[in-house]
Amino acid sequence: MGRAEQQEAPLAGIGVLVTRPAQQAERLCALLEAEGACAIRFPVLEIVSPDDTGVLNDIIDRLESFDIAIFISPNAVKRAINCIQARRAIPAALRLAAVGRGSARALAQLGLEADIVPVARFNSEALLELEAMQQVAGKRIVIFRGEGGRELLAETLRQRGAEVEYAEVYRRVKPKSDVAGLLRHWARGDVDVVTVTSNDSLRNLYDMVGQLGRQWLQQTPLVVVSERTRALAAELGFRQVPVVASEASDEAIVRAVKEWRMAQVA
Repeated sequence: MGRAEQQEAPLAGIGVLVTRPAQQAERLCALLEAEGACAIRFPVLEIVSPDDTGVLNDIIDRLESFDIAIFISPNAVKRAINCIQARRAIPAALRLAAVGRGSARALAQLGLEADIVPVARFNSEALLELEAMQQVAGKRIVIFRGEGGRELLAETLRQRGAEVEYAEVYRRVKPKSDVAGLLRHWARGDVDVVTVTSNDSLRNLYDMVGQLGRQWLQQTPLVVVSERTRALAAELGFRQVPVVASEASDEAIVRAVKEWRMAQVA
C-alpha cells in the first residue's frame, strides 16, 4: 500500500488486537490490514479435540434418528462434518440448522446447505424465533457444539417438546501466548482497540495479561460480538462501553472497528 493510500485508509495508524484462535485469525487480520490497520495477533483460545469421543461417535452412528442437526459455530461445523464423514454419510432427511452466517458458510464450503438459518440477527435467540424452530414437539434434535456453552437453545427447544442431545466436537483451552510481547505493544502505545468474539475469550485475555496488563486492557476500547460480552466487560471493570458488532463474522468485526474509529474522529 502506497503512502497516499495508507493515509486515506479508514484505519490507517490504528493498532487492533486480534484474539481469535491462531488458525482462524488470518482472514480477520488481512481485512483489517486492507483498511490500513496494524493487526496485533494474540490468540486467547485454542480449539482442540474433546477428551472423550464416545458420546459423539454414538450420536453419529444413529444420526438418522434425528430430525434436525444444529451447528453452533464454524468450528462446530468443520469438526462435526469431518467426524461424521469419517464414519458414515449424512442422512438425506436430516435438516441442517446454523446459528449464524459463518456456520452456514462453513457448511457451504463443505458442499452442504443450511436448511435453517437466521436472516437478520445471528445468535441462539434469533434461531429460536424462526418458524422451523417453533413447531418442534416430538422432534429429535442434536446440537453440535464445543464443550460447555449456553443452555438457552436446548432448554427452549425442550420446553417446546423436542428431544435434544448435545454432540460436543471440540474443547476451548487457554493457549500459551507471548504475554510479554503483548505488554510491550501496550507500553509503546501500539494497541488502540481490542477485538474479542466470546465471553471465554475475554475472560482468558483478562487472566493472561496479569495485573499490569489489566490496567491497560481496562482502558482500551473493546469490540465484541454480543450483548453478553458487553455485560461481562462491565463486570471486569472496562472503562468504556464496548462496541457490539452485528455478528461474529470477520466483516462485521471490521465494520465495528471502523464505526469506533469514525466516532473518534467525528
